[in-house]
Amino acid sequence: MFFFVSKMLYFLLSPFNWLLLLVLVCFFVKDAKRKKRWIMFTCCWFLLFSNPYLIHKLTINWQAKQKTFQPNEQYNVGILLSGFVGFEFSSKQGFYGAAADRFIQAVRLYKLGHIKKILIAGGSGSIKRQEYKEADFVTLQLQEMGVPKQDILTENQSRNTYENALFSKKLLDSAHEKGPYLLITSAIHMKRSQEVFTKAGITTVAYPCNFNAIDNPQEFLSSITPSHNAFTGWDIYLKEVVGLLVYKLTGKA
Repeated sequence: MFFFVSKMLYFLLSPFNWLLLLVLVCFFVKDAKRKKRWIMFTCCWFLLFSNPYLIHKLTINWQAKQKTFQPNEQYNVGILLSGFVGFEFSSKQGFYGAAADRFIQAVRLYKLGHIKKILIAGGSGSIKRQEYKEADFVTLQLQEMGVPKQDILTENQSRNTYENALFSKKLLDSAHEKGPYLLITSAIHMKRSQEVFTKAGITTVAYPCNFNAIDNPQEFLSSITPSHNAFTGWDIYLKEVVGLLVYKLTGKA
């Protein structure tokens, strides 16, 4: 039930979805004064959530900071969270998405000797299509990249971050792998992930990657010009902030 409710919640959180609803309200309201108020409110909504400067600063403040390794720093297991592969149902082929830096960094850290094994956590986040397991696809990809099968732990049943932690704990315990573990996921997702893993009894060290925003000075014109990318940024940001709040309220973080 929590899985389905969370999907609906994320849909309702989207400022762009609410913008479309507000436009419809403006269209159907007949009273001239009320229509004017709704139009003004809709314009303000658009200017607020399409502003790239605001969401850039919020993202920078929420993201985990980049990690620097100490000499000879090594972990038994690097936990790689899924969410970077999409599937074409007709061909059953997997394709890397925008968060594929997670995969790149996991392989890199393994090759550099910072992690001895890689645990890939994640089944399917789809409500209907549960037959495509991301962890299974990534396991094969890791082997193609030269990671031996015995150095890969595959958790392919989880559907969200909470289940990532829950099932990873069982797998790590059964494999008798000692922590702390290196947690590899997107920088903006790290805060929620780490709190959930800690609640599940897994001690982790954060290795954020796939940074949604880089702390460079913004040009004045680009920072005030409305951008459709800002709406995407808000979707990602609100998913993490509200997601962590919900996890805390439900005792999952």
